[in-house]
Amino acid sequence: MPGIEYLLDALTPINVLLALGGVIAGTIIGSLPGLTATMAVAVLVPITFTMPPASALILMGAIYTGAIYGGAYAAILLNTPGTPSAIATTFDGFPMAKRGDGDLAVTLACLASVIGGLVGAAFLLMLAPPLADVALAFGPVEYFWLAVFGLTLISALSEGNLLKGLIGACFGLLLACVGVAEISADIRFTFGSQTLLGGIETVSALIGLYCIPVLIDLVATPDKHLKVTHQPRGFRFLESVAISWKHKLNLLRSSVVGTLVGILPGAGGSIAGLVAYSEARRSSKRSEHFGKGEPEGIQATESANNATVGGGFIPTLVLGIPGTPPDAVILGALLIQGVRTGPNLFTSEGSIVFTFIYGLFLATILMLPVGLIIGRYAYKTIITVPKAMLVPTVGFMTMIGTYAIRNSISDVVIMITLGVVGWVLNRFGYSPSPIVLGLILGSIAEQGFVQAWTIGAATEDLVGMFFGRPISLAIIALILLSLFYPLIRSRWLGGTRRKVRAD
Repeated sequence: MPGIEYLLDALTPINVLLALGGVIAGTIIGSLPGLTATMAVAVLVPITFTMPPASALILMGAIYTGAIYGGAYAAILLNTPGTPSAIATTFDGFPMAKRGDGDLAVTLACLASVIGGLVGAAFLLMLAPPLADVALAFGPVEYFWLAVFGLTLISALSEGNLLKGLIGACFGLLLACVGVAEISADIRFTFGSQTLLGGIETVSALIGLYCIPVLIDLVATPDKHLKVTHQPRGFRFLESVAISWKHKLNLLRSSVVGTLVGILPGAGGSIAGLVAYSEARRSSKRSEHFGKGEPEGIQATESANNATVGGGFIPTLVLGIPGTPPDAVILGALLIQGVRTGPNLFTSEGSIVFTFIYGLFLATILMLPVGLIIGRYAYKTIITVPKAMLVPTVGFMTMIGTYAIRNSISDVVIMITLGVVGWVLNRFGYSPSPIVLGLILGSIAEQGFVQAWTIGAATEDLVGMFFGRPISLAIIALILLSLFYPLIRSRWLGGTRRKVRAD
């Protein structure tokens, strides 16, 4: 275990202030639809160039941590993920807010985020080198099977209609194919349009599919956005602690899932949240309540996506391979400062790394009071602001956020178009979640499959490439379990009920 001197370095007044300021800034930026954690880190990176490397890392880690949690506000109160990592938070967060428990949902999300962040940081502190070796063992075929495993989550996201979920996922996969192919550079589904050559930007599509239908419904219906039958009851902290303690195994499992997914370069918090949500629903005794305002769903996704912060830093620091997009920005800032990542970083630059890790613990702990205070005022504001102000404000933020991603007005047009399409699909019972899942995983699956096929064809061992690697076989087993578990569980429960009746 690293010495106490690094902890004392992290607790200097300047580092504490940087951690606090970073968490506040990240939380506010992450709560705005379209302004992602990557953007939050990238915008504030230039101010770190004159700082000592450890302090710069603490500030960027705090911004990253706060932004991931901040996405929960819009997800719970507006049914719009503030960041892609908060996609699954909308499933149960918004239903809780609609029934008047938005204050409880925000506090639960804050507690889960803190626990997930602490677990991820603990893995980073104690297990970075061996876990980085696991990430290095992942090749193209493992990423392909991981994407296929992610697509099996459709059954958990389809809200009772698997066929419509599959159709939505296929639509998302088609959207992922638009533009120039990542491997072969073929031009697909552009219909002669120069605008579509760059493909469908994921965050823009997410904003459109989740946010625009909500805005249309707000305009089309005279009812209030959130029906609150009682005055907000403050933080509801003790109630949230009791619920969190009751579901402590779900929190721990989801945090570990988030850490492990964060280690995989390119996976990110959105996949971690979806995987953790699916596993929580599969193992819960209240699985039928998921999607209707179940606290376990919020706890699973928020603990998982915040655990990816610490998990993503493992390959970033040990291998120089960014685990998540914000890690890529932070890695660039480190290189500018002259810090070279790699296996020897923990020995050659131990003072920088361990001070930063303790600073990440500090930022995560500070997220509790910051998150509770900002969340309380965010909830009170959302339930009291009139629609005439809420709709144009959120609409303006979505357009600004979409434009800022690639400085492209075309992305704004695509976002609005997909939003209208998503609203129409919602009228016919098609959820946006499988569409977004297909879009996110489509490029990962395609790139992994093409690269694995090319390698397998070159070595004349296609079968061995796809089915002969231990990690691939483990993921395939998880895929089969995910596909057949609902059937096995329903038959087992049916047999148990019949036995009880017979007795």
